[in-house]
Amino acid sequence: MNERKPANDLSVEELEQLLYLKKHARRRNRLQRLKDAGRVVDVAGRPPPNPTPPPLNGLQVAPSGALRRYAQPVGNGAATAAEDTPAGERQGIQWRWVANKLLLLVEIAAVVGFLVILLGQWSTQRELDQELAAVQQAEIAAVALPTPTPPPVINVVVLPSGHKPPVDGRPPEQGEAGDIPAHLLPALNAYVPPPIPTPGPEQARRLQIPAINVDKPIVQGDDWEQLKKGVGQYSNAALPGREGNVVLSAHNDIYGSIFRYLDQLSPGDEIVISTERQSYTYIVREIQVVEPTDVWVMAPTEHASTTLISCYPYLVDNKRIVVFADLAEEG
Repeated sequence: MNERKPANDLSVEELEQLLYLKKHARRRNRLQRLKDAGRVVDVAGRPPPNPTPPPLNGLQVAPSGALRRYAQPVGNGAATAAEDTPAGERQGIQWRWVANKLLLLVEIAAVVGFLVILLGQWSTQRELDQELAAVQQAEIAAVALPTPTPPPVINVVVLPSGHKPPVDGRPPEQGEAGDIPAHLLPALNAYVPPPIPTPGPEQARRLQIPAINVDKPIVQGDDWEQLKKGVGQYSNAALPGREGNVVLSAHNDIYGSIFRYLDQLSPGDEIVISTERQSYTYIVREIQVVEPTDVWVMAPTEHASTTLISCYPYLVDNKRIVVFADLAEEG
């Protein structure tokens, strides 16, 4: 006698076989009861039901839904399984699948639209930032103070105010009374005075030297034509009261002889230079007589100073007299 296996140890085929036998036994019992009751008769020529179940076909799993149309039965039951499947189920439209695909397309379109909106906002913000930066730069440039021009390198070979000794009955003659080294003559002849700077409220406008009774206007530039008008300032961009050397020149025996008595100054004397806004007092530090080619006296300084230059001696004019003065300390 075969030992009965637990249901969990049976294969699918064995379970189906047991189910078939159980159903067949129930049916035979029912038919037997009906026959005993006279309600069922045997038909001549028709064999009784076969208690042995027919062999199983190759389709072991009955898929449902969309998989039913793709299930391929095997063995002798292939045709029967295909025939048992309704034509409507094999060829019908899978509406749920279509709806899922449509929802997926809608989600993709929404994501793409969102990215397009973000890109547009980023591009617009970038353009606005660029325009704002340009406007800010323009405003800064409009209100920015001009950058002071650094003092230029001394590019002259002789000191200003040079001229020939005056002769009665003849107009003053431009040139040098003293001898100029031959190697400097080409540079002297090629020298072109710098352009006259634009007048400003901080530029020197008036020179006062109480010790020698000088009170004259100051003009920008120290070439021959400018010194005809008064005291000329070398175009070195130094402003009165500021760091740098304010170089002033004037004649001693022509065109008003403004610097006629520079040699009478002494250390400690005052020199007052005024602008449109303020006056600055300088104190004489030193007086020297130098050669016309000693242009070092015009060099910029690291402190506020002024230098007065004129031809010397009087009516000879082959040298230069130079007065050095420093800005007086406040208080």
